[in-house]
Amino acid sequence: MQQLQQYQYNDSMVFVDLAAFAAILMAVFIFAIIFAIIGYILSAIIYSNTAKTNGFHEIAFMSWIPFVNVYMMFAFGAKKSTMEAVKSEALKYTLIFFGLILVSFIPFIGFLSSIALIILMVYFYYRLFFRWTGEQGKSVLFVVLTYITCGIFFFVYGLMKMKKPFVAL
Repeated sequence: MQQLQQYQYNDSMVFVDLAAFAAILMAVFIFAIIFAIIGYILSAIIYSNTAKTNGFHEIAFMSWIPFVNVYMMFAFGAKKSTMEAVKSEALKYTLIFFGLILVSFIPFIGFLSSIALIILMVYFYYRLFFRWTGEQGKSVLFVVLTYITCGIFFFVYGLMKMKKPFVAL
């Protein structure tokens, strides 16, 4: 009868496995950082040029400030007509946005806060697409496409529309 060879698992194999896992984890982390930086730069370019094209000259610089650039999204989605009213509404929604982010770290309530945060961002993406297109159906489709493509559609469409004035209020 033939004996089956038994393979022993020694300590050196554990270190090799951990090193491979750490290398894969580091590569994923580096790629995530690179894509986040590219996304930040593209969104800043889109927000800045859209702001300059549509009369938001005095707040266009905020497009380049990390975490504060979400203020631009809320300013573009504002339904007010004067610049002071737009700034006030954008500030209100920016504070709500950061408040929801803070509350999202609390167990159970955080889940509800995260849902509210997603709804808020979907609505303001809708408002931005509506202002670019002037059509509700296209705006809804564009928001869905943005989430399906993990934001790539927003970058492509935003780069195409950033130098054109808004169609709707």
